[in-house]
Amino acid sequence: MKILHTADWHLGKTIEGRSRLEEQRAFLKDFAEIAKREQADLVIIAGDVYDNPNPPAEAERLFYQTLKTITEGGKRLVLVIAGNHDSPERLVAAGPLAMEHGILMAGLPKTVIAPGIYGQHQVIRSGEGYVEIELNGERAVVLLLPYPSEKRLNDVIYGEMEDSAQRAASYGEKIDALFSRLEENYREDTINLAVSHLFTMDAKAGGSERGLELGGSYLVDGSCLPQRAQYIALGHVHKFQAVPHTGKRAYYSGSPLPYHRSEGETAKMCILAEGKAGEPFSITPIPLPVYKPIEVWHGKSPEEALELCRIHSHEDSWVYLEIETERGYITEEEIRQMRELKKDILEIHPISAGEPDWKNQDDGGKEKSLEELFTDYYRQENKGAVPDPELIRLLLELSEEEEEKDEASQTENEGLK
Repeated sequence: MKILHTADWHLGKTIEGRSRLEEQRAFLKDFAEIAKREQADLVIIAGDVYDNPNPPAEAERLFYQTLKTITEGGKRLVLVIAGNHDSPERLVAAGPLAMEHGILMAGLPKTVIAPGIYGQHQVIRSGEGYVEIELNGERAVVLLLPYPSEKRLNDVIYGEMEDSAQRAASYGEKIDALFSRLEENYREDTINLAVSHLFTMDAKAGGSERGLELGGSYLVDGSCLPQRAQYIALGHVHKFQAVPHTGKRAYYSGSPLPYHRSEGETAKMCILAEGKAGEPFSITPIPLPVYKPIEVWHGKSPEEALELCRIHSHEDSWVYLEIETERGYITEEEIRQMRELKKDILEIHPISAGEPDWKNQDDGGKEKSLEELFTDYYRQENKGAVPDPELIRLLLELSEEEEEKDEASQTENEGLK
């Protein structure tokens, strides 16, 4: 069985307010051609089809047109799960119509895909979190775990928890327990697969993933994933990679486009996984074209930056422009000239010339203020650029409001005592 794995399309996503639909349209055309060229039996889309729960109409239209093209009239089976950016209900709304084209959709961990004919293939049996499919004379059992928020995860497994110790289990322990139970549906005579949208420990983030939970509460160890699965298709992380501690059975396909300046040089892939029941799968990453690169230019003066814009004016790329300047700002006229030459400049960051090396400054052990900490972080994430004073002001105001709430809460608690 040949499986083509992709994820994190984020249809409708913008970059600094600029549409990426043309790039996404070019990718989807190429992806459909890859599925046909490689004669994939099953295409898996592991979540984050859209960039938000209420996608633009054009993004939805593009998605459904692409699925119809990929299935080739039901010849090829497509399996889609929801990611953290998708509305589960909206994603699966077209499920009954999609069925005749060979498209299976799962929005929530509790989803049960109805048995029946899907295109030219068949769902033999199913239940919460799994489906057994028959296609081209082969059978496969696929475990399904669409984005499992804490609440969604609890909805699936709390009914089976009998004591408080089980209810107090960590997020990773719950994922482990759920997959352990679902693995009981695997058989020796079936191809055993799994698909989910979650973040594993030690995975290297691409830079544009929103919703990677802080503090590690939504992180899971690779050992929590199904031990008997021959291939595990994952979404959520935008960088192609094998998941540690899984024996190279679990992979993130990554996003098809770079969605952040830090992803500018990251190779983009989809994955062809091929194998038989009871045998290890072979994994072939398939490189995707760079449809419109994200670049960071550095000018040592406004004049040099202007010359960069002139030299590269006909190149099709998104640009973050950093400019050293002794005066600490770029004039409106300079900005106008740069943007006239290079239409796709996303941001222009002035950097004070001769500024000390902030990356290696020694603070002498002095405790830094919130403003200093934020400034350091902003510079690190934005190649040395200084945050806008208005942004700092808003941060400080929010911090003061939170402190006032904490003080009021503390006072109230002391009064109750």
